[in-house]
Amino acid sequence: MAALRAAGAALLRPRPGPAPAALGYHKKVVDHYENPRNVGSLDSNAKNVGTGLVGAPACGDVMKLQVEVDENGKIVEARFKTFGCGSAIASSSLATEWVKGKTVDEALKIKNTDIAKELCLPPVKLHCSMLAEDAIKAALADYKLKQDPNRESDKKADNA
Repeated sequence: MAALRAAGAALLRPRPGPAPAALGYHKKVVDHYENPRNVGSLDSNAKNVGTGLVGAPACGDVMKLQVEVDENGKIVEARFKTFGCGSAIASSSLATEWVKGKTVDEALKIKNTDIAKELCLPPVKLHCSMLAEDAIKAALADYKLKQDPNRESDKKADNA
């Protein structure tokens, strides 16, 4: 039993060398992973907030991205919560930085290839940038749906 405890303790000791998060990741990915920007949530019930929730069943990554749009159609705030690898977190973090200050139409032009190029993602991690693009599109689609005046009249008819 003592040998088992000693072996377990040895497994829990930090290993010398670079941190596991840094292994195989570009420094831009590590930066966004260790210092993620815009983590959190916005009020999903607000009419000017769009929420996108996307996932990749193949790897188990799940990404929630939210945008807040002002009366002029400009994205003034963005937040994300991601369950996934360092590349997924970095892609989400970068996506929130890039959408801020853009109009809805400008944000829709952000492509996964741009995210992947900026973060220097290897081919095996390209799905993370695709997830970020999908999350942006889903959040903006949700926002646009909330702006549809027919949607509001449907709600009022349902409540009558």
